[in-house]
Amino acid sequence: MDDIPDIAPFQHRLAELGAQMADPGFYNNLRKVAEITREQQKVQRLVEDFREYERVGRELADTQAMARDSGADPALREMAAAELPALEHRRAELKRAVLLAMIPPEPTDSRNTVMEIRAGTGGDEAALFAGELTRAYQKYADARGWKIQPMSSSPAERGGFKEIVFLITGTDVYKELKFESGVQRVQRVPVTEANGRIHTSTITVAVLAEAEEVEVKIDPQDLEITVTRASGPGGQGVNTTDSAVQIVHKPTGLMVQCADERSQLKNKAKAMTVLRARLLKRQEDEEHAKYAAVRQNQIGSGGRSERIRTYNFPQNRMTDHRIGLTMHNLPAIMEGDIGDLIQALQRADYEEKLAALTGVPVGRPVPRPESEDD
Repeated sequence: MDDIPDIAPFQHRLAELGAQMADPGFYNNLRKVAEITREQQKVQRLVEDFREYERVGRELADTQAMARDSGADPALREMAAAELPALEHRRAELKRAVLLAMIPPEPTDSRNTVMEIRAGTGGDEAALFAGELTRAYQKYADARGWKIQPMSSSPAERGGFKEIVFLITGTDVYKELKFESGVQRVQRVPVTEANGRIHTSTITVAVLAEAEEVEVKIDPQDLEITVTRASGPGGQGVNTTDSAVQIVHKPTGLMVQCADERSQLKNKAKAMTVLRARLLKRQEDEEHAKYAAVRQNQIGSGGRSERIRTYNFPQNRMTDHRIGLTMHNLPAIMEGDIGDLIQALQRADYEEKLAALTGVPVGRPVPRPESEDD
């Protein structure tokens, strides 16, 4: 019907899930029970919405026929014409709900997330902003009820971070934060600037879905593990034991360091978590590259070469260049109030996926390239 894909596969899947749930041994695996129950509820809602969409479609057709019937009572024709807008709106809502439910879920959306923030160009100012943005993400995580676990950090002399890595655990963390990957730019007058000139600095943000061991096979022979004495703040216990761990994955050259814990074993476990996440991201990037030609109009892939966003403090403005969104509430954003921004990015992503599902191009205009003043 219209440009909605065939509903039959979802009806068949609903029947399969029902059969699994009716099996006497179904409740022996509680984790599987939760997964299948969630999927069954989602597919059931999709099928019910489609049935309602068809029913409203039939009612709309009958009402349109009544409104056009020149032989009908004028009062009935007027009543039918008055009902048309509500029916058309309801049908459009149901159609969108069905199409959104048909979009295959990203397997990593429900994962915990490793976030890496690094100072780029701009020296001390970049490091300071890396610290401020880290705080904003952590405040957003706190508001969402997520938990933050520090992995590693390299503080800058004048404040902020040269680099910081932390794990965020909670519900749908990666789903909400995955569009934060990329180069983010700040334009403002540094506190050390005597002449009031605006400086431009950049930081890079990487958002990595936490990988499970079964997804990323790591041969111990491919690892070069070095244990050294931790340096920097942390107390006498940290600084006098060989607890810092550095792991190099020789086939790829990826290197991970962790020295936040007093325990060498804990640091190694944290470093392996980051290494697996980076290797999973590398695998996904290689897979995505195969389809780059057909995904040129999608939201940025999150590569670090992409300048995704500008924070302009003199103008109290944040602009996300991928979707052409500008917001004038920088103080709130820097306090972690980024929910509206994340929702806008998710909506844009859904629009692209709907376009791919239906073959109907997205009506959203392509944002113009940003200038140095944007």
